[in-house]
Amino acid sequence: MSSRHRFRFARLLEAVLRPLDPALLLILAGLLGYAVVIMSSASPDRVSSQLMHIGLAVILMWIVASIPAQRLLSLGPTLYVAGTVLLVLVHLFGASAKGAQRWLEIGPTIRIQPSEVMKIAMPMALAWFFQKREGYMGVGAFLLSAVLLAVPVALIAKQPDLGTAVLVAAAGIYVIFFAGLSWKLILPVLVVGAVAIGAFAFFGDELCGETYQNWPGLKDYQRDRICTLFDPTRDPLGKGFHIIQSTIAIGSGGLTGRGWMLGTQTHGGFLPERHTDFIFAVLAEELGLVGVLLLLALYLALLMRGLLIAVVAPALGTKLLAGSVTMIFFTYLFVNIGMVSGILPVVGVPLPFISYGGTALVTLCVGIGILMSVRRSWRER
Repeated sequence: MSSRHRFRFARLLEAVLRPLDPALLLILAGLLGYAVVIMSSASPDRVSSQLMHIGLAVILMWIVASIPAQRLLSLGPTLYVAGTVLLVLVHLFGASAKGAQRWLEIGPTIRIQPSEVMKIAMPMALAWFFQKREGYMGVGAFLLSAVLLAVPVALIAKQPDLGTAVLVAAAGIYVIFFAGLSWKLILPVLVVGAVAIGAFAFFGDELCGETYQNWPGLKDYQRDRICTLFDPTRDPLGKGFHIIQSTIAIGSGGLTGRGWMLGTQTHGGFLPERHTDFIFAVLAEELGLVGVLLLLALYLALLMRGLLIAVVAPALGTKLLAGSVTMIFFTYLFVNIGMVSGILPVVGVPLPFISYGGTALVTLCVGIGILMSVRRSWRER
C-alpha cells in the first residue's frame, strides 16, 4: 500500500471513529460479546440472526452518534407526534397476536411496533420541552409534561403491553425528575405506593382468592402475574412455572456455575423463554456468581459513563436526554433481573444487550448513539 493510500485510509478511519466514544464502545463490545457467548448456549440456532441484529444496531448507533446533540433534540417533537399517531392507528387498524394488539402491518411481510419508537421519542421530546422553558419552569410546565407522558403510556398500556408502558413511563419520569421536580410532589406518590404494596402483601391471599376474580382496570392475566409474584406455588405447573424454574436455575449456579452449555435447567427444557426474557437465568446457572458479577460490572461501567456524560453536558436539554437514556438502561436491567429472580412481576422486559431480538437491541444501541452524540457536544466545545 502506497503512502497516499495509507493516508486516505487513515483519514477514512478517523472519520468513521470520530463520532464514537471509546469508553462506551469498549463497554458495548463487552456486553455484545457476552451476549453471543450466552446465546450460543441458550439458543445456538439463533446466533447468526442475532449477529445480523447486532450489525444493524451498531450501524444505526453510528448514524445517531454522528448527528449533533441539539439536532437530535430538535427531532424529539416530530418523533413524539409521529409515534403517538402510530399508536392511535394501532388501536384502529393494528394486527393482533396472543391477545395483544401492538403492531401495524405494512404490506404482506413488514410489521412495525410503534411503542418501541416512544422509548426514544419520549425522553427526546421532554428534554426538548424543558430546554425551551429553561429559566421559567413552573408547576404548569411539569403538569403539561405529565400530560405529554400520560397520553402515549395510556395508549401502550391499553394494547396491552405493560412492559413497554413501564419503560416509556420511566423514560419520561426520569426527564421530569432531572428537570427539577420537587420532592414534595414525589414523596407522597412513593408513600402511597409503599402503602399499597404493604396492603397487598397483607391481604394478598384474599385478593387472589376465588372471590376476587376481576380487578378493576386490570385484565385477568395481569392480575395473575401480580398474584403469582407473591406466591408462585399457587400454580406451580402453570402461571408460576416461569418464576419457579428461573429461581431454581439461578440458585443452582453457585459460585462458578455448572459450566457453559452444561446447565440442566436450560438444556433440560425446564427454563422457558431462555433466549429472551429469562436469559439471565441461563447465565447465572452456567457461569454462576462470577459470571453474574462480571456482567453487572459491565452494566455499572455503562451507567457510570452515561451519568458522567450527562453531568458534563453543556446544555440543559442534553443533560436531561443523556441522564434519562442512562437511567432507561438501568430500568431495563432492574426490571428484567427483578422478574427473573422473582421480586417483580413478569412483564416481558429483555435483559439489555443480552436477550435475543432485533427491536430492543436497536433501541438500546440508538440510546448508546445518543450518549455518544452528547459526549461529542461537550468534547467539541
